[in-house]
Amino acid sequence: MPRQAPGSDATTRRLLSLCGPLPERPRVLDLGCGPGRSALLLAAEAGGPGTGGAEVTAVDLHQPFLEELRTAAAARGLTDRVHPVAADMGALPYQDGSFDLVWAEGSAYSIGFDTALARWKRLLAPGGTLVLTECEWTAAEPSAGARAFWDEHYPLRSTAANLAAAQAAGYQVLGVHHQPGSDWAEYYGPLAERVRARHGDGSPAARAALAAAREELGVRVRHGHEYGYTGYVLRPVTAGDGGGRRVRPETAADVAAVREVHLAAFETPLEADLVDALRTDDAWVPGLSYVAEGPDGSVAAHALLTACRVDGVRALALAPVATAPALQRSGAGSTVVRALLATARERGEALVLVLGHPCYYPRFGFVPASRFGIRAPFEVPDEALMALVLDDSVPVPAGTIAYPAPFGV
Repeated sequence: MPRQAPGSDATTRRLLSLCGPLPERPRVLDLGCGPGRSALLLAAEAGGPGTGGAEVTAVDLHQPFLEELRTAAAARGLTDRVHPVAADMGALPYQDGSFDLVWAEGSAYSIGFDTALARWKRLLAPGGTLVLTECEWTAAEPSAGARAFWDEHYPLRSTAANLAAAQAAGYQVLGVHHQPGSDWAEYYGPLAERVRARHGDGSPAARAALAAAREELGVRVRHGHEYGYTGYVLRPVTAGDGGGRRVRPETAADVAAVREVHLAAFETPLEADLVDALRTDDAWVPGLSYVAEGPDGSVAAHALLTACRVDGVRALALAPVATAPALQRSGAGSTVVRALLATARERGEALVLVLGHPCYYPRFGFVPASRFGIRAPFEVPDEALMALVLDDSVPVPAGTIAYPAPFGV
């Protein structure tokens, strides 16, 4: 089988694009590489333009997979860049800081998502990135049938729970990619053909494996709309992106400086005026207006959460967010947003909505709000209105967002 888990070349490329700039010839560790589809693509395409791709160490315990990868690498002229290694991903022999990119598509489940986050962080060089995919619930309330299967084999969590785990493990989220259903077809198509070609003969172990494959395929047919694979692109906070910057709730002394940041960051005073108007509105939530400080202690960035409603149910609106022009791309904005969302989660808030750039906010875990049946009270591109579930134990409301009056909608 070409793949040992749901995936595609398109997904590999999408996850790679979320990593941002890499060294000219990055050192890549592909864990649970299987026959090596991802390893071959990364060797050919990761890294700076004209550098010939990455140096990939591809790890698996199944020797036939490694031999298949060697053959494929030779056929593509990649022998000098793809290095198959027989090793246990749970006990890797590499020194700390050995890799610029650690990659694990469909393999982290073998040691568990949390264990992977903890054990693989040390392998990353400063500025390094961890990419892994995880099967998780996509339904707010999975059915008993779906739970019965997954609770026995590999208990699933929601995107919100996995994001919280990543942040608790000391990572910042560079990107989140919900894999399409076609990724499952690339895995289950060949698996279904293999199952149909066999008739239950052979050893007891072979018959048990065949029965397990049939059960898995059947569960996907009946309950596939309730779970899916999601890719996470993560970087340790100590590796940059403002991880050491001081972030705190605003105080009364910050009000003027916050206004100046918004005036400098935007072409019109609309955002600055919106913040001032929200301060006196019932939607204002004390403690959910945050600032990040610059090197001199001044206000470098600001982010605000205020109360809104979806079909009468409380949610939070993230807006506006601003960074002083001199400190844009320094990580100040990302840092203040992450801290603000973490505070909202700790305070028991359940849902955050944002209208913003679809290439920026997914790094914090936001997904299209339409996935939950949430819509804006005006026309917006589907990908621009996003939602972040902070507490997956609370049902997500569907309906139209009612913004506070100062938003003017």
